[in-house]
Amino acid sequence: MPTESTFPRLDIPDVDLWTFLFERKDREFPDDKVIYVDTDTKRSYTYAQARNTALDFGKGLKSVWEWKKGDVLALYSPNCIDTPAIMWGAHWAGGIVSPANPGYTADELAFQLKDSGAKALVTQKPFLKTAIEACKKVGIDEDRIILMGDERDETMKFKHFSHIRNLAGTSRYRKAKINPSKDLAFLVYSSGTTGHPKGVMLSHTNIVSNTCMLKTGEQGNLTWNGGPNSEGDKILAFLPFFHAYGLTCLIHQSMHCGLTLYVMSKFNLAKFCELIQTHRITFAYVVPPVVLQLGKSPIVSNYDLSSIRMLNSGAAPLTKELVEAVWNRLKIPIKQGYGLSETSPTTHTQPWETWRKYIGSVGRLLPNQTAMYMNPEEKEVPAGETGELWLKGPNIFLGYLNNPEGTKNAFTEDGYFKTGDVGHQDAEGNFYITDRVKELIKYKGFQVPPAELEGILIAHPDIDDVAVIGIMDHGRASEVPRAYVVPKKGVQAGKDTEKRIVDGLAQRVANHKQLRGGVRFVDEIPKSATGKILRRVLKEKAKEEEKKGAKAKL
Repeated sequence: MPTESTFPRLDIPDVDLWTFLFERKDREFPDDKVIYVDTDTKRSYTYAQARNTALDFGKGLKSVWEWKKGDVLALYSPNCIDTPAIMWGAHWAGGIVSPANPGYTADELAFQLKDSGAKALVTQKPFLKTAIEACKKVGIDEDRIILMGDERDETMKFKHFSHIRNLAGTSRYRKAKINPSKDLAFLVYSSGTTGHPKGVMLSHTNIVSNTCMLKTGEQGNLTWNGGPNSEGDKILAFLPFFHAYGLTCLIHQSMHCGLTLYVMSKFNLAKFCELIQTHRITFAYVVPPVVLQLGKSPIVSNYDLSSIRMLNSGAAPLTKELVEAVWNRLKIPIKQGYGLSETSPTTHTQPWETWRKYIGSVGRLLPNQTAMYMNPEEKEVPAGETGELWLKGPNIFLGYLNNPEGTKNAFTEDGYFKTGDVGHQDAEGNFYITDRVKELIKYKGFQVPPAELEGILIAHPDIDDVAVIGIMDHGRASEVPRAYVVPKKGVQAGKDTEKRIVDGLAQRVANHKQLRGGVRFVDEIPKSATGKILRRVLKEKAKEEEKKGAKAKL
């Protein structure tokens, strides 16, 4: 029998995100509560300022660009406190928001712009060159590129988003009518094993429900007016806003619960620790590589991190050793959660009070969901036995954009989403994720599709055949991509060739897709009779190489 959540069932509001956030009757915190703070410039948004800025931008989209319901606005930017207002302004106008990784090359960005059907792009000044190049490739006019953040374009060619206003100055524009369960709020892109990222279609109901579920999962531990000086919880945000993890857990949760979000444009350990100390940060969402640094880096000893009440780790499995190392060193508790882009994202979280009792568990199933662990024959396995996790709930995405086959394969006939992740649950209802069915490499929470890298590498003049796998890099506490290469006849297999291959790929892909696991030269790539790469054979080879390397050091 499917497992039901042990949390009380929630009454999910049947409303769009704008109504959920800005027309609610149950808000406890005041209009002037500060929600978003830029940690570099100290610029901030209160609840009312975010709402009013969003409303101005939404009316501006309709006035200046005649924005239609279903039009897609792409965002290409590191974390910025302008992001929430821009997103909700687009939603007010009936738009769909598609955030893109700021590390993307022009080709990678162009793919997302074309696939999503984006009508305009918001970026920051340092990213203009790539944005212009990508837009040119897909036919988006330069006057549809606008800026966010503090830097302006001196030439005045590219407007700041705050200048996209209702020029007529009238109130004739009205909020778009939204069907919450069917109309999209976001198109986030999740890399697939086919080589191209897939557009994950998230409805307004998906995000509304997951925000409510997340609040229940935290069980009131995060408050808007508790703690010292009754200032409420202060959350440090470095996880990317272009990912579902940042969108829901950071942007939407903070606005809905009245939490103050201190926004970092990118992660830096010393800066992270300094901000915790300076602002008395009480909570942060993290990933395992950050936990590793907190447990081992000498930098951490220079700062007082005692204000942290809890860390929540997600995006990849966390080992007991890492959790214990941080607790023994800093007395900071770390709980785990689990989710995917396709689940909006959070499906499980560990209760605060049991973080140490069940280290390694991703916690309990959040409300309004059912789950099953299934064997390869698609039969449910009992508690304690390993299977693939299947989920059903209001937070499950609507499907993959322009990909009916991928959507069909992701769901069962009765509506369960096949996560592709393997694990088990124990007798107490704690869930564990131990492996992945899918071939994706996860580098620090970012997804890296092997087939995409192989498609680029195979064109390299030194390469005859190639396969890419993920190997565990214990120094980074993360998987990293490694290429197994059959060199072209006459090409010397050595360090010089490896450098040419690694450097050549680095110029073609985002930072997180680079070959941090290096290159290994082989005589042939193991393949099945149908030509499919046998990655498991290469993974075994990598394990043997690691064992030999360890022995050689003894």
